[in-house]
Amino acid sequence: MERRKTLSKAGRIVVKVGTASITDDLVLSDRKVGKIVREIMGLKKDGREVIIVSSGAIAAGIRKMGLEQRPRDLHMLQATAAVGQNELMKAYGKAFNRQGVNVAQILLTRDDFCSRSRYLNIRNTVNTLLKQGTTPIINENDSVGVEEIKVGDNDTLSALVASNLNADLLILMSSMDGLYTRDPVRDRNAIKIDVVDKMTGDIKSIKGKSRLGGVGGIQSKIQAGKIMMDCGIAMAIVDSGMKDVLSRLINGEPVGTVFIPDKRMENKQQWILFSSAAKGFIVVDEGAVRVLSKGKASLLPSGITKVKGIFDRGDLVAVVDGRGREFARGISNFSSDDLAKIRGRQCSEIVKILKRKACKEVINNDNIVLIKR
Repeated sequence: MERRKTLSKAGRIVVKVGTASITDDLVLSDRKVGKIVREIMGLKKDGREVIIVSSGAIAAGIRKMGLEQRPRDLHMLQATAAVGQNELMKAYGKAFNRQGVNVAQILLTRDDFCSRSRYLNIRNTVNTLLKQGTTPIINENDSVGVEEIKVGDNDTLSALVASNLNADLLILMSSMDGLYTRDPVRDRNAIKIDVVDKMTGDIKSIKGKSRLGGVGGIQSKIQAGKIMMDCGIAMAIVDSGMKDVLSRLINGEPVGTVFIPDKRMENKQQWILFSSAAKGFIVVDEGAVRVLSKGKASLLPSGITKVKGIFDRGDLVAVVDGRGREFARGISNFSSDDLAKIRGRQCSEIVKILKRKACKEVINNDNIVLIKR
């Protein structure tokens, strides 16, 4: 009942399309692309907003460039992605044009989520496109991506996009028909899990690989599910080859696996936790751990014992206990240099030490988020 209620009220949906969902032997399939577009149009005609995060660019580029397999050389891989992205958008554009709908390409890297202004610009751009009736199609910018700025896989990218856009539901379309207790390819006794309402250790430990050209696997989908559940956004894993799978899912049929969250997290808190890497570490004493762990408390300089890393005012930092365990993350009001001078001191001493007016709080209570274990 909770599953049906959660899915039926989803007004804004991010649909992630896996490589296997739109290719046959690493060749873009007009038939498969057309099927997915028709199903997405069914959601749109039902009054729902849909944003697509699509894999498949590298696979499309492999065949277009006459290659026999996925390149290992980074520069060749980037070139393949650039060629393939054009083919991917042509395929989507052709299928959506038949439905009288325009598409827009948006290519992202991790940096676009790390910068708060760029993060908000993503949302503004997508909202404008949706108002115009245009379907945004998002992919990672593999043609320029290097390890430092890569999101990694489109399961994670789609989770970050869903968080950014305040989506109600993320649907992962792949060759998998859901999450199983064990890898169903290797174990016939594996049982499909219909609903995940708590991210237990058993769920986190499920293993398995993607098939037919995908980068992510079961673990990347579980990680996306954890991000979504922490954000308070529902997620589903479905088999893209199943007939009318999207409408059947939304209408409450027991297809795929659905992750049902509890409490919705504010968008700014989502950005603090998931969209950017911490630039440094603030080590605090046991008293500060106790106070902050209760929630709605600010971090003061008196509770800080060490400062690690180099960061500026306004950067995201990790807050760790004496054993190095991160339990919170937030936006620092001070640079690492200034914090090194005022750590362990009382608020009344800050002005004298820094010789200028400054905040009393190192991290304000509305800019700090506790990390769930």
